[in-house]
Amino acid sequence: MRAEHSRASQPVGQAPGVAPTPTWAGDTPDDRPGQAARAVAEEYSGTADRPLGGYLTLLGGYAVSVSAVAVGARVLRRPLPRPGPWDVLLQAGAVHRLARLAAKDAVTSPLRAPFTRYQGPAGPSEVNEEPRGTGARRAIGELVSCPFCTTLWVATGLTAGQVLAPDLTRVVSATLTAITVADLLQFLRVRLE
Repeated sequence: MRAEHSRASQPVGQAPGVAPTPTWAGDTPDDRPGQAARAVAEEYSGTADRPLGGYLTLLGGYAVSVSAVAVGARVLRRPLPRPGPWDVLLQAGAVHRLARLAAKDAVTSPLRAPFTRYQGPAGPSEVNEEPRGTGARRAIGELVSCPFCTTLWVATGLTAGQVLAPDLTRVVSATLTAITVADLLQFLRVRLE
């Protein structure tokens, strides 16, 4: 009877007398990387809701997008632009305006609505929103409601446009920069009145 008991306590498929393979708190050996990632996320975030997995998804999407543009430029044999100081100023004005339009404008709020919650007005034609949900939904909400966060994506998109469709991108950038300057003049006029 003792022999049967010792055999029954031995894990299935393990030879008698061999030490069992250690596992983490009842997890299967295949779940160790996931468990380690969750532990790192918990140690990093503490009690805050930080969607690290969602951030990784966004970083992966960004890397794939940049790689696709690089491959497309290579296949189409497009030369890299050599921007001068005026090009940089034009691009800066365009990035600023497009990032504000994407992240704060009331008209674009339906595009952000699946990922954000309306908090109230933020100024002329702008709204305050907060991210909602968890995971990737929250990470996207943080991205699309923050003009500082969207600038990298907008700048990358306009740079890709300069490589793949330089004339059209220059016209779009000039238009957006003109709007930026016009907005500044509107604010200055209101302040002087």
